[in-house]
Amino acid sequence: MTDQPYRDPTRPVAERVRDLLGRMTLTEKVGQVNQRMYGWHAYERNHSGHRLTDAFRAEVATYGGMGALYGLQRADAWSGVGFADGITAADGARVADDVQRHVVENTRLGIPVLFVEEVPHGHQALDGTVLPVNLAVGATWDPGLYEAAAAAVGAEVRARGGHVALVSALDLVRDPRWGRAEECFGEDPYLAARLTEALVRGMRTADVAVVLKHFAGQGATVGGRNSAATELGARELHEIHLAAARAGIRAGAAGVMAAYNEFDGLPCVASRPLLTELLRERLEFDGIVMADGGAIDRLVRLTGDPVAAGALALDAGCDLSLWDACFPRLAEAVAQGLVAERTLDTAVARVLALKFRLGLFERPYTPAMGRPSDPRALRACVISPAGRATPGTHARGVAETPMWLRHEGAPAPCDRTLPQLPLGGAPLTPHADPTGDMTQALSERVARASITLLANDGGVLPLTPSARRIAVLGPNADSIAQQIGDYTAPQRPGSHHVTVLDGIRAAAPPDTGVTYAPGCELVGGDLSGVPEAVALAAAADIAVLVLGGSSARSGDTTFDTNGAAVVSSANPAGMTCGEGVDLAELRLPDGQLALLDAVAATGVPVVVVLVQGRPHALPDLSGTAAAVLSAWYPGPWGGRALADVLFGAAGPEGRLPVSIPRSAAQLPVFYNAKDHRYRGYVDQPATARYAFGHGLSYTTVAYAPPRLSRARLTPDDPTLICRVTVRNTGERPVRETVQLYVRRLSGGSSWPRVRELRGFDRLDLRPGEEADAVFAIDADTLASVTRDLGLAVEPGELLLETGPSSGETQGVRLVIEPPS
Repeated sequence: MTDQPYRDPTRPVAERVRDLLGRMTLTEKVGQVNQRMYGWHAYERNHSGHRLTDAFRAEVATYGGMGALYGLQRADAWSGVGFADGITAADGARVADDVQRHVVENTRLGIPVLFVEEVPHGHQALDGTVLPVNLAVGATWDPGLYEAAAAAVGAEVRARGGHVALVSALDLVRDPRWGRAEECFGEDPYLAARLTEALVRGMRTADVAVVLKHFAGQGATVGGRNSAATELGARELHEIHLAAARAGIRAGAAGVMAAYNEFDGLPCVASRPLLTELLRERLEFDGIVMADGGAIDRLVRLTGDPVAAGALALDAGCDLSLWDACFPRLAEAVAQGLVAERTLDTAVARVLALKFRLGLFERPYTPAMGRPSDPRALRACVISPAGRATPGTHARGVAETPMWLRHEGAPAPCDRTLPQLPLGGAPLTPHADPTGDMTQALSERVARASITLLANDGGVLPLTPSARRIAVLGPNADSIAQQIGDYTAPQRPGSHHVTVLDGIRAAAPPDTGVTYAPGCELVGGDLSGVPEAVALAAAADIAVLVLGGSSARSGDTTFDTNGAAVVSSANPAGMTCGEGVDLAELRLPDGQLALLDAVAATGVPVVVVLVQGRPHALPDLSGTAAAVLSAWYPGPWGGRALADVLFGAAGPEGRLPVSIPRSAAQLPVFYNAKDHRYRGYVDQPATARYAFGHGLSYTTVAYAPPRLSRARLTPDDPTLICRVTVRNTGERPVRETVQLYVRRLSGGSSWPRVRELRGFDRLDLRPGEEADAVFAIDADTLASVTRDLGLAVEPGELLLETGPSSGETQGVRLVIEPPS
């Protein structure tokens, strides 16, 4: 036992927090809600490795500690960190421990610092494994696979000393003009909720706390403009934009990040109705709320004073700052009576509680298993190759509370395995490197599962041995930078990455000739390369034309103060997507469309592959392209995954997580709009070019109408079973994603939507085989937002619809009778 209860791991967390808080000075409290310093300013490289900077030492001394240090291992064009001066996997744990040791040993109370890392799609650090972007994850419709990938990435983060992962999960693509579409799981709240659950569970398997970005409604800003206002009513907020947050909180998320956008004139970070009344009181969230980078400083425009700006955010419910100059002055705010010290105490208590729950007071340094330069030792511990995915990803319900939240002492770093690692179907590691890098294999598996076949009108896919000459063309055919997305660290020179061209060359039969020409630049109207591309196409049996977009940043990119790219028509920078890169026109760039027309004019069959981070508006390609594939920034090994699908080594499994528009003029085009039975514009249909959930395979599949175990029920007993028989009527095996939608025909508290996704199941069917997709319907499936903004099963008549997409369903009626 100790006379300092906060150091006693046997005591409850609340008691330890209360004891420690009572010992702290006002300055020390302010230090615990301070995350001002960029992590890459805390160290510098020298002849013997790395040393801590004077700026870091001064920051710790000024506040008697440090609440959190952001991005110690971040590397990218904005931070300016690269292999010449950054932290690699070989020294990540050592540098993190040096920083932690200084904080613990040189402060009065020895409170450890939280290491907060960017994990947008893999750890944004040198040697960090890059996953496909979130939009690609959404296209997999496979929470089990994503949970395994998140666990592997979490193990990498933890092995290098990280504690908290900042991960985009809460934003939805409600307007594809928004440049950050790639960071979203899609346009649908249900799909995003299931993947957010998987993300949190996977990260927690590796004992990494998750802060979910961004709260709330950032994907619905006016005009698709980054950081702009949202014009959401309370019902739209609850029906669409809170589902993923509810799911993430239920799964054990440690925090949420307040978004840049504003509600009703107040930025999220200053909105007490949002952060306290909704998040804390209605959703019962007790974790931390973190500001987005520099968001609190923006409040000075409202308050006229940085001290008052910090007080405004703290009083609204923000606990932890990010890069700002306002929160460090909270002691002044307390002294001036702008905010009560007890309000500061509440925020400090949440930060301390997270540190206690992570076990940092007992084990402040990187786990011993994470000490090797190669973190595979820890990775192997948290991923169980023997695990299998359980069928029926439609299942809803309260996720198991993570072990770290179920008891007061933090768990040892390797005391459990991941229960659902999806190893069915195609082999997990068909191209695994000799070192057995599980994380890389999972990244490639996600890429393969995300590739979506939009059209195959010419029947040219999969490519057959008769295609002896293949012309690979287009600006995205041979660029790793343009297939890995925004927020990625520099890739190690000479590392094993696979472009689409590399993948096709490796997968093609030995006697196949593969030629290549870019044809045009990604953006701009220079068509000087088109003749060469046309000549190669004319001499080929098939042309694979790789078009799309790019979020690739470089040393020449101009950045805003928060790291967003500054891109405009006068400064295109070769980017068409990413934070700060919003588009008014969603068409493919003119040069790409001209290249497509010129290649198609040769008469050679054309396979269009779209490597992109947002849904581009597509013209009718039925007379131009024989097949169209979508690959949302598939990551460093995406070229190999694409080649597997092109040549038929793997079937296309992806399903669209967004609707593909015909033009920007028809927006919004999301499938779950309010059901006003709009007939369409005079000059073009209002329907999407390709519907949400769409995705073809290399076989044909027949769906029978859905069947219900009962056709009438009451809100008191809203359980039943829905079955749909699916038959593979073709000649190749298929992994079919069966989708369940709910459509309200009558009753309810508000005007209904066209339909709403409420479940999905995946069936593996051999040629001629049939099976039932089985959906367990319950209150979660049938619930709707009530007049008081709660969730309840309401009387009325519903149509339960099943099918391969939101645009191709069959329904059966269900009556929910009023309670007796």
